[in-house]
Amino acid sequence: MNVPADTQQPDIRPITLGELRASGWRPRTVKQELRANLLARLGEGVAVFPGIVGFDETVLPAIENAILAGQDLVFLGERGQAKTRLARLLVGLLDDVIPVVRGGHLNDDPFAPLSPAGKAIVAELGEATPIDWLSRDRRYGEKLATPDITIADLIGEVDPIRVAEGRYLSDELTLHYGLIPHCNRGIFAINELPDLAERIQVGLLNVLEERDIQIRGFTIRLPLDLFVVASANPEDYTSRGRIITPLKDRLGSQIRTHYPHTLDHEMAIVRQERLRFPPEEGVPTVVTPPFMEELIAELTHLARRAPEISQRSGVSVRVSVANAEVLEAAALKRAIRLGEEVGAPRVSDLGAVIASTAGKVEFETVGDEAPEERIVERLITKALFATFNQRLSLDDLDDVVNAFENGLVMETGERVPSRQYVRWMRDIPGLADAVRQLGALDSADGPDGWPAAGGSPAVIASAVEFVLEGLHLQRRLNKERAGAGVIYRR
Repeated sequence: MNVPADTQQPDIRPITLGELRASGWRPRTVKQELRANLLARLGEGVAVFPGIVGFDETVLPAIENAILAGQDLVFLGERGQAKTRLARLLVGLLDDVIPVVRGGHLNDDPFAPLSPAGKAIVAELGEATPIDWLSRDRRYGEKLATPDITIADLIGEVDPIRVAEGRYLSDELTLHYGLIPHCNRGIFAINELPDLAERIQVGLLNVLEERDIQIRGFTIRLPLDLFVVASANPEDYTSRGRIITPLKDRLGSQIRTHYPHTLDHEMAIVRQERLRFPPEEGVPTVVTPPFMEELIAELTHLARRAPEISQRSGVSVRVSVANAEVLEAAALKRAIRLGEEVGAPRVSDLGAVIASTAGKVEFETVGDEAPEERIVERLITKALFATFNQRLSLDDLDDVVNAFENGLVMETGERVPSRQYVRWMRDIPGLADAVRQLGALDSADGPDGWPAAGGSPAVIASAVEFVLEGLHLQRRLNKERAGAGVIYRR
């Protein structure tokens, strides 16, 4: 059995083939390695795929079954469904380090070298063959499939320089190996496999199944030890290209990925993936209230059901992430201009997400009556309406509505300081209770330690605008544009 190399201290690891043999180390294939380490993690209750949200009951069990069965993987799903991230996380199931022949070209196993250089070194030095230790992160290779990829890129080609040095074309040492052989004893991932030309897929099949490669008429037996992961987009799979049937048959499990099923999962991914800048002196802190996070997630979920948006290419989670980042940027600008220490996105900032949403989705054919910006605006309105109904009840806002019936008029906008919203909250009956229901007065941290900054004027201002806009959408208040802001009245 293979002795896990990560249990050995770096300074006492074997440095020659003889020392390695004496240590009792035994080789095992990549699939055996992945399987054993997965079983160990499952037994310890350790997360196998940290950072992956929403796949616990669907995708992850299928991946674990495939690894335990020793099968290669094909991830099938729309863009932005963590296919590449899942492939990269498989590296964590490899051993920390493995021994390789120093000077070998293909991560050569000291007990069974594969490359001509590795074989020559072991034949010449025997038990004194020097050993290097290869870390797990250097055992992963990835390639984006494009129609211009050649066999030379993936498998190899005759090196003209070596021929010019006097070697014969029939000499195996004249070959320069491609990406796949250099991933020997590791994981090879190829993204968007259907975009790979079918003749190149045939060459890939030859390597994986027949264990030989043919370069300019030379057939070389190359028993590569690989775990192969491929990804494909359903649109590509049915339109621009396809995975040839023999290759699809050899790749093992086809695992269907999906977008987050719940708003909570969508929001958790946004918190995890959004771009974060370190705190800077003199720069305001930006906090996104929970109800605004939910609105952003709801907008994306509505876009995934909207007939005006192409569902073939999908609506990625990156839309939610980009919208969250743009809203925070708008809040930061306002906080700087108003001289406030804390900023929070408001309803009046939602116009900023039109650009970040429209640039990340594919629209169906639209006429002059429904430009792309108008479609996004309608989705924003629907998202706000749905979030308001989820968070608040109209019956609890009767006092606020009555205040407007008695002649109250409020002008909001990006130029209105947060302290003005705080005064409104205190003076208008029922408004403080609505703000409290939205969690804007809660000073505890949000999910995953997310800073809530509840009770700050900026968060209260965001909640007040949310309440007013929700009442307008419920036809309880009128709204009209006024310069850089809007006026709410009965």
